Amino acid sequence: MVKTALEELAFLIPLLPALAFVITFFFGRKMPSGGAIVPILAIAASFVISLVITLRLLANPGEVISQSYPWFAVLNIGVLIDPLAAVMLSMVSFVSLLIHIYAVSYMSGDPGEARYFAETALFTAAMLSLALSDNILQFFVSWELVGLCSYLLIGFWFERPSAAAAAKKAFLTTRVGDVMFLTGIIVLTSDLLKLAGGFQDGTYLLRFDEIFSYIPQLSALHSNIFGFEVSHLTIITLLFFGGAIGKSGQFPLHVWLPDAMEGPTTVSALIHAATMVTAGVYLVARTFPMFIAAPDSLMVVAYLGGFTALFAGTMGIVMNDLKRVLAYSTISQLGYMMLGLGLGSAIGLEAVGISLFHLINHAFFKALLFLCAGSVIHAVGTQDMRELGGVRKVMPITAATMTIAALALAGFGIPGTSIGTSGFFSKDAIIEAAYLFGEHSNNWIPYAFSIAAALLTSIYIFRLIFMTFTGKPRSNYHGHESPAIMTIPLSILAIFALVFGGLTKTGFMDFLKETFANSFVNLNIGNLAALGRNQIVEAAGHESLFVQWLPMIVAIAGLAVAFLIYYLRIIKLGPLASMKNPVYRLLYKRYYQHEIYTEFFSLGIVYGIIAFLSQVLDVIIDSIVEGIGILTVGVSEELRKVQTGVIQTYATAVILGVSLLIILVKLITEVL
Repeated sequence: MVKTALEELAFLIPLLPALAFVITFFFGRKMPSGGAIVPILAIAASFVISLVITLRLLANPGEVISQSYPWFAVLNIGVLIDPLAAVMLSMVSFVSLLIHIYAVSYMSGDPGEARYFAETALFTAAMLSLALSDNILQFFVSWELVGLCSYLLIGFWFERPSAAAAAKKAFLTTRVGDVMFLTGIIVLTSDLLKLAGGFQDGTYLLRFDEIFSYIPQLSALHSNIFGFEVSHLTIITLLFFGGAIGKSGQFPLHVWLPDAMEGPTTVSALIHAATMVTAGVYLVARTFPMFIAAPDSLMVVAYLGGFTALFAGTMGIVMNDLKRVLAYSTISQLGYMMLGLGLGSAIGLEAVGISLFHLINHAFFKALLFLCAGSVIHAVGTQDMRELGGVRKVMPITAATMTIAALALAGFGIPGTSIGTSGFFSKDAIIEAAYLFGEHSNNWIPYAFSIAAALLTSIYIFRLIFMTFTGKPRSNYHGHESPAIMTIPLSILAIFALVFGGLTKTGFMDFLKETFANSFVNLNIGNLAALGRNQIVEAAGHESLFVQWLPMIVAIAGLAVAFLIYYLRIIKLGPLASMKNPVYRLLYKRYYQHEIYTEFFSLGIVYGIIAFLSQVLDVIIDSIVEGIGILTVGVSEELRKVQTGVIQTYATAVILGVSLLIILVKLITEVL
């Protein structure tokens, strides 16, 4: 009976915030705080339902919540809540709830307050709908709605040209990935129709369980591309990953994320912790059985994820904007999550567990980092770290909670024990998996990426801490601690950033393993799913103490570098941190990505080619139109000469015409 009741309530998880959007949008202006109470209550209810379902699934391994309703006979709308969806739903609703509560004070007095809470409610509803979709088409519809909401919220202060430009940049950049994702869905649908012999009554081919049941047949389909035989499954998964690259800010479609800081800081927290950017990671995790059956795609995921983690870190160490440092941190941590998934070729389905574990932990400490940044900006009126310093004295709670978040991001803990921050347990699991991958394949590039990125992470986050909270004020700001409605969510997130990883590291992995081993999915891809981390550990042997401690060593080294330079200031950067230094200029200019993408590709190539083709087409069309005009005038001039005005001439023409018509009819009659 409990399961039946949960099935009946499951659809309310996204529906309640969606209804809150409608109510707040139309009536929020007439309500206190822009109607914030409506989305807060709705999301709180969604969280309670999600949590109850998650606890139910924890107590009953292998059980899922499943609903499916036909739509236009051959498609369906459905709900699938398995362990993977359950943890996402609980995290998204919980973190979003805390952000909405915090925003009551942060957005107080803003003229667009009602619009803000309406849009964030819709944003949350779209992400919750995406997480529980049971078919790829419904997933894509929710995916696009998430993109629309991010556009609206990044450009929330649309009267600012920079905000409007950032919103357009985010929308257009992610559309590149979305086109690839949609193309992948089209190719997948075409193949499934071919394999199934068309749509069958009662069978909805785009449902995840149906897709997974066709994995062996999809693997057997090949096409010749540039002289190479490529599996259709590889093509489809790479196209899916293309969508994830755009949404989750992986190289080279990561450029929209730093500019997305133009929206309110609470929007940044929502995008970077709970909604938009996690959608791409979740897509790869949701369709992971397809990826693990296409090892070439997994290698692309691993390499690109590891490279993105390192690449973003190099830019994070030179940013002076409080929020942009955190933006590059998000890109880097998303790279870690993708790296964890890509290592599935070595550790099997456990890759989903380590990646999602980091995604959940990251949600806590990244939401905390952004909300702390918002607290600072709200109090002192600037987000330029060069103008801050000494903020700890006037904002002790914000300083303490942001330091906890920094320790979690850097991954501080004691290897071999249960002592450590949440980030320590999840990020170290990915680095360990990269080491196992190297032992298994003798390919150490992903491991090198992960270690180097860990060093940069520690440097840039403690640079932020020391520049913001320690030393003396470097400008005449008048700070004050934020009100309780803002500091209480900070304190709650700080607790989760500290203890969640240590308390759940074993149970979380075991819980996620059930995702693709339950009766609903019915995974059947041979030995590919059986490969497990324990088997690789047995083959590789136990890591040395140095390998176990190396992530912690580089985290401490990064802290030490930041401490010496930005706290003790015994190392003078001087000309090193100058635009005269070509390396510093390269990093500060973000590898000239804006110039390359905008001026070279967009304006130079795309706009240039389109402009040239438009001019050619314009000349052709003008020539045709002018030619028709000249021809028409010429023929008219000749025909005008026939109009003599003499009645006898007209009568003669009519008689001749009628005579020819009679003769023609006579000939046709005789032939027939």
